[in-house]
Amino acid sequence: MPLIDASGLRFNGFARPADPASLPEGDVILPLARLAAEGEAVLARGDRLGVELPNTAKLDGIEPFLDRLALISIGFPSFADGRGFSLAKRIRGRGYRGRLRATGPLIADQLRHALGCGFDEVEAPQELVARQPVSQWLAGLAVIRLRYQRHASRGVSILDQRLAARRRFDERRVIHAA
Repeated sequence: MPLIDASGLRFNGFARPADPASLPEGDVILPLARLAAEGEAVLARGDRLGVELPNTAKLDGIEPFLDRLALISIGFPSFADGRGFSLAKRIRGRGYRGRLRATGPLIADQLRHALGCGFDEVEAPQELVARQPVSQWLAGLAVIRLRYQRHASRGVSILDQRLAARRRFDERRVIHAA
């Protein structure tokens, strides 16, 4: 599946196990169910470790690995199911600094929202990217400039702008009333 970030297509250096009995060489993304059993083996051989989470996952399962995970991939079963956005915010809130990937049928218009929630990239199905080429994803970033999510590294949100405007209004009102 193509991998898209704020600059366009990016290379995916992580492999997923093809079957439950295999563990590919190199950097690997493990399903959450396999993380506890095989994560240490991947780390011991010096490869980068990633985990694939459903959007309903509890963070307890990844807590022991959180500071050692190079990538967390959160699945989106549908573009209309936004639970993955909330999960991304919670993961970033716990201090995770590695790559955060949204995987599934998100649409181009959701890239700005995904970045605002802390995602670094979106892994979209090939058929979706054929319908919405990368140029459309990047154009959406240029057009959709405002966002509601607060995220320290991504600028000021609409809510922060409204709060600042309200404070300025209140300050002017106090000055004029005096």
